[in-house]
Amino acid sequence: TLHERFAARLHTMGFDSPQAAAKAEYFVACDRALDAMGAAATSRLSVWAPGRIEVFGKHTDYAGGRSLLVAVDRGFCVRAAPRTDGQLRVRGFEPVGETAAVSCELPLSATAAAPDGHWSNYVATVARRVAVNFGEGLTGADITFVSDLPQAAGASSSTALMISVFLSIAAVNRLDETAIWRTNIESREALAAYLGAMEMGGAFRGLSGLAGVGTLGGSQDQTAILCAEAGHVVDYRWIPVRRVNAYPLPPQYRFVIANCGIAAEKSAGARERYNRVSLMVRHMVATWNTTTRRADRSLAAVVESDETAVDTLRAMLPAMTTEAFPTDALRTRFEQFLLETYTLIPAAATAFASHDWGTLGAVAARSQRAAEEWLGNQIPET
Repeated sequence: TLHERFAARLHTMGFDSPQAAAKAEYFVACDRALDAMGAAATSRLSVWAPGRIEVFGKHTDYAGGRSLLVAVDRGFCVRAAPRTDGQLRVRGFEPVGETAAVSCELPLSATAAAPDGHWSNYVATVARRVAVNFGEGLTGADITFVSDLPQAAGASSSTALMISVFLSIAAVNRLDETAIWRTNIESREALAAYLGAMEMGGAFRGLSGLAGVGTLGGSQDQTAILCAEAGHVVDYRWIPVRRVNAYPLPPQYRFVIANCGIAAEKSAGARERYNRVSLMVRHMVATWNTTTRRADRSLAAVVESDETAVDTLRAMLPAMTTEAFPTDALRTRFEQFLLETYTLIPAAATAFASHDWGTLGAVAARSQRAAEEWLGNQIPET
């Protein structure tokens, strides 16, 4: 049966049997929803896009640092079918029941638009960027999904949605066979970096930028979703995206997500505080490059440019002060990045590799304390 085929495939991907069976039910429900929409019965495709946990790496990715990541066993189960026109029809369903919870329809075009703050803006962002980068006149798709990932809970539900829509469009149009794709996207890591640029609104290699969803992040979430390995914590560096290592987790240990109940919408009130932390990094790097006549791409590149660079940048911070970025804010932002990237994450990686859970606990506590004291964007519930 279709359910058995889905369950078997999911099991080979690393799901345990109960989760594989549950997700297979969602895929079958998506397939029935396509039938109800009158979607094409042939050439249907499936996408799985999980949520992720940022184990370590608080605001390190867009600064060129390092992160430890895992994907989770909740996410988006997607079925898609090609259309005969250039429209996107997207329907989302609750894990229980087959009544559409969310629905949108828009063109696969640079003119695609949706309200800021509405979930369909993520779909529109993907549609616009694909049309700009790969050309107008692409084949549209009917897309149905069931997500058991909590929304706005810090597990990258919005990024998983964007990746689900993009992979569906890419598969329907065989974008990976185009010269544009082959020239710019040679690996999963490159695809993650491109999708990170898509969400942020930046250019990627020869693929021009366009307005994103409003957050100034990096490609950590996209990398976790696309490149994580079952049963492992993966270790990545940023700008460019590159794999450092992967550490197997003993089967008796699990990550557990506790949702505090406070919505973390990327396009809502928390965005300004998130972006301020990112803008400080941009400001430091830009001022450093202007002053030193260098062209370092990231804060990590600045730090690693010379053995005296850390002290030099610290000394430059008072001269970088602006009304928006006081000296103390720049200093604590810089110190948090140094601590997380060059002390805590290497210590955590060693602890994972050696199963030293006591050290891991101490590192986690120090990382959270630094975020609370130095980043200025935490909430009491965390």
